[in-house]
Amino acid sequence: MRMKLIAGNWKMYKNSQEAKELVQGLKDCLSKPLENACVVVCPPFTVLKEVCQVIDGSSIKLGAQNLYWEKEGPFTGEVSAGMLKNAGCAFVIIGHSERRKYFGETNESVNKKIKAALENDLTPIVCVGETLQQRQNNQTLRVVEDHVEGALQGIASSDILKIVIAYEPVWAIGTGVNATPKQAQEVHKYIRSLLGNMYSQEVSKNLLILYGGSVKPDNIGDLIKEEDIDGALVGGASLKVDSFTQIVDKSIKANV
Repeated sequence: MRMKLIAGNWKMYKNSQEAKELVQGLKDCLSKPLENACVVVCPPFTVLKEVCQVIDGSSIKLGAQNLYWEKEGPFTGEVSAGMLKNAGCAFVIIGHSERRKYFGETNESVNKKIKAALENDLTPIVCVGETLQQRQNNQTLRVVEDHVEGALQGIASSDILKIVIAYEPVWAIGTGVNATPKQAQEVHKYIRSLLGNMYSQEVSKNLLILYGGSVKPDNIGDLIKEEDIDGALVGGASLKVDSFTQIVDKSIKANV
């Protein structure tokens, strides 16, 4: 059985004090060891070190929201994979739709970032998904295929299971509208079939695929029951202790 993974993307929220209070609350609520499950928090760069110190000794893992693919150099404003590793990160989100929309991320840049993450022993959470217009034009599977194949270009079979994929329909991010369990399962199943064709049935069977898009305590239970959904990339609901811990708890119980 694949483990469950719940990752919280804090986006551009939480100053130092707010971040420490949030993660301390999560740590208190998630004090018991997690069996076959992983919880990740992805705060802004400015508070990574402080969050890392608070979660030390807990079952919560640290992730970042982005990276740059070069090791070092004259790249003002960028942060390398090695810097993230040094700050205590184990995961990094790559290719989030907001990065594509506002900052020009492409399949090529996503691919470079994945390779940099893997070289530094970071687990990439690679985002794929369609816009509302693309879904209305029945282009969902074609867009997802393009994102998956572009992101994984040149990724060796020996590395592919070190990657997590997150399907996030762009039309459901921050809108309060989420894909139905049936819609999400259809795409997750399709991604598994792509991975089987690109790599092997073993990869298809074992690689983790998360759902992201207005995940809340009241919908995670139905989503996580679907055969090919292994967890969630959570946005707004990860910014409050109560809602995020409910999502984690319901996900773990679905694993029993």
